[in-house]
Amino acid sequence: MTAVSGTGTGTDSEGAGDFGRLLAGHRVAAGLTQEELAAAAGVSLRAVGDMERGRTRGPQRRTVRALAETLGLDAPQAAALDRAAQCGRPRGTRPVSAAAPTRGPAAPAPALAPVPAPVGPAGPAETGDAETGDTAPPAPLVPGALALPRDIADFTAREDALALLAELAEDDRPAHPRVVLISGQPGLGKTAFALHAAHTLAPFFPDGQLSLDLGGMAATPLSARDALGQVLRALGVADNAVPAGTEERAGLYRALVRERRLVLILDNAADESQVRPLLPGSGPAVTLVTSRNALPGLESVLRLRLEALAPGEAADLLARIAGRERIDAAPDATAELARLCGYLPLALRIAGQRLVARPQQPVSHLVRQLAAEENRLDLLETGDLAVRPAFALSYRRLPAQSQLVLRRSALTAGHDFTAAVAAAYAGLPVGRTELVLEQLIDAGLVQLATPERYRLHDLVRLYAGERLGADEGPEAVAQARARAGDWLLNRAAEYGLRFDPDHATADPDTDPDADADRTGPPVPLTEAARWLEEEHPEWLAALHQAFAAGRHREVIDTAEAMHWFSDRLLSWDIWAEVFQLSVDAARACGDQLAEAVHVNYLAWTYVTCLHRYQRGIELANEGLELARRIGAREQEGWALTYLAAGLRHLHRHREAIDAYHRAADAFAAVNSRAGWIGRLVTLRGAANCLRDSGRAEEAVESRRRALAGALELVERWSSPLMHLAAAMTAHELGLDRAALGRWPAAEKAFRQALTHYEEIGRPDSMTKTLTELGTALIEQGRAEEARELLTEALTDLSADGPRQGRRRTG
Repeated sequence: MTAVSGTGTGTDSEGAGDFGRLLAGHRVAAGLTQEELAAAAGVSLRAVGDMERGRTRGPQRRTVRALAETLGLDAPQAAALDRAAQCGRPRGTRPVSAAAPTRGPAAPAPALAPVPAPVGPAGPAETGDAETGDTAPPAPLVPGALALPRDIADFTAREDALALLAELAEDDRPAHPRVVLISGQPGLGKTAFALHAAHTLAPFFPDGQLSLDLGGMAATPLSARDALGQVLRALGVADNAVPAGTEERAGLYRALVRERRLVLILDNAADESQVRPLLPGSGPAVTLVTSRNALPGLESVLRLRLEALAPGEAADLLARIAGRERIDAAPDATAELARLCGYLPLALRIAGQRLVARPQQPVSHLVRQLAAEENRLDLLETGDLAVRPAFALSYRRLPAQSQLVLRRSALTAGHDFTAAVAAAYAGLPVGRTELVLEQLIDAGLVQLATPERYRLHDLVRLYAGERLGADEGPEAVAQARARAGDWLLNRAAEYGLRFDPDHATADPDTDPDADADRTGPPVPLTEAARWLEEEHPEWLAALHQAFAAGRHREVIDTAEAMHWFSDRLLSWDIWAEVFQLSVDAARACGDQLAEAVHVNYLAWTYVTCLHRYQRGIELANEGLELARRIGAREQEGWALTYLAAGLRHLHRHREAIDAYHRAADAFAAVNSRAGWIGRLVTLRGAANCLRDSGRAEEAVESRRRALAGALELVERWSSPLMHLAAAMTAHELGLDRAALGRWPAAEKAFRQALTHYEEIGRPDSMTKTLTELGTALIEQGRAEEARELLTEALTDLSADGPRQGRRRTG
């Protein structure tokens, strides 16, 4: 604290300077460095340095006592050090109240605050010595008033945030008042963090630490006027000297803290208007504001938004509460317990306390109990600690529409969701839903997953689901699910058909005239693919719900629309779910043709996506039998194609080649584009079997016929699918020629493949072709050319946009 000159004599001034010299002398005599003295006395290093340099000439009595005890001073030496400190303390104050508390009969009476001058329209008049005009010194805090609650001994993590606050506190002359807003969802430990920070930073703020609960979640939060009254009284202002109005109180508060190094916690703030009057106008004080709301209108503040703990931090907190040995003995159960608690500090503390209260139960027992979602919020309650009431306080303060969106968001199936999906469940316009979701973010109940996607914390989702059941009837919930399900499946089918060559022969990404007969702008393939991929948890859940509701034709149509898109994401195991549902739906409808089609899709899934070749062969034979029974030659061809693919992967090449030839015969009887594509696929498949079985010459001949067929398809139907088929066939021809050591011919085939990939903007599919082309160049002694080609390709691929996957052509 900066010393304030008064009307004292020169002797006082000299005595004030003696304190620093005395302290330094005793420290040197004790053989201690400044760092060692600071650490032993519980005083900051900066404070010790300031005292010895005379910058701090009148430290508080408790600081002097701590220094004297650490230095081992006897009674006369300690008294002399205290007298030197007294000379540097502010003088000339008079009591504000006859009943002002003291520190006890054995302690000297503390200096009390001066009576503030009357406050006029321009703000509080500064009080001070009439002769010198000096500002009156800050008064000491009233003992016990708004004192910090105790720190939590097992406080865990948040090191980065604490380090940031420590760095902030080190500046003893900041250019602007330091205000830190600590926000986040309920249960994150915002109050515990603020208190721990205040206790940690106490050595930097010798003028005191105060904490005031603003009651932001109460039905009637503390008003700014009443909050200022409590703070002013804690600062030593008598009741009869506290101004009546909010502005006058705020002005007096700013005047009193202008020179004080103190920490003020404003806990549980409701809104900006409650906080603003309590912020200093200048000076070294630090104000820590905690709020569930983001208080976006609060200007010039440092924002610290707390998040859930990391898994390791969560386990560490459980260990500090329940015992390190117990937690370390069950690492897997502890990890699952932390996950079930959503890594939320409040939930973790409750779980830890439950373990403490039940020392005979293993951690796995509590994990088993919490695994039941319907009981989880009930179990996350012990004593006066509970998760559900923490969420309820925020929920009750929401407007009705915000409550609706939060409840309905619990119906979403994915880890995160868009405003459009939430709008489908809420039955609101997308723009309005997006606005409400932003408000829920500010309220700490919804989180941003990405700039355009939102998510609910797992425990908030459970609470929102509870409110959904309590506040809305089963009929309303069923209607919300059905409405959103219809929208999701319609959108999924529309976007899936963008990849069907019979519905989309051109790509709006590259052809502005494509889909000219559509109403509204066409959906680009990139947008359709992104939506289908990102929203797959939603439309897949809607597909299951449609099947459960008996809407079998809708299930079949959606799966049919998806089957060309399925080639783009071969690693997805969801296709087994999709096509099993469509098979079951076709059987429920008694539609044998649809059953044959979708059994074939399921066979393709097991062979190509799941690599379960034997099961794929069984399904292909089932599809073949169905197709022959109803005379569906095209489906007979596809069943034989998938049968051949499964046999090839099991290295049964002779049987596979025979199946491919029979498939080609079936496709020859189909005079349609599907038949042409089928014949191309069988030629490519047979060529692969020939190469795999060491018959490379025959493979080249079969592949040349396949490539000729692919180029003819490009001429007939110049679509991305046809170019892709030509690119893949040319790449395979290059591999066949490379296997024979015909490197110039292989180079030609690889370059032909690249031409078709570039035609449809598929750089992601070019990687293997570029690699093989580089090998062909090296084999021809053109290593430098290969290096330049691959370097340039790597640069282009690194700068390219998102991956687009592959369509099914084999």
